[in-house]
Amino acid sequence: MAWNKWIRQGHRWLGMILVATVIVASFAAATGQREDSWLFYLPLPPLFLLMFTGVYMFILPYLSKWRGGRRASEGT
Repeated sequence: MAWNKWIRQGHRWLGMILVATVIVASFAAATGQREDSWLFYLPLPPLFLLMFTGVYMFILPYLSKWRGGRRASEGT
C-alpha cells in the first residue's frame, strides 16, 4: 500500500502549497496589484489536486470494505 502513503504525503504538501499561494494572492490584492490578474488564479491548480486526493482518501475506507473487509490502515 505504498500508494496510500504517497497520496497522503502529497495531499499534505499540496495543502501547504495552497496556503502559500493564497497568502501571496491575498498580499497582492491588499497591495493593489491589479495588473497581475494571473496571480489570483495561482491557487487553483493545487486546489483541484487537493480535491482529487481528498476524494480518493475519503472513498478509500469504503473501497476496502467493498473489496473484502480489509481495513485501510492495515498494510501501511
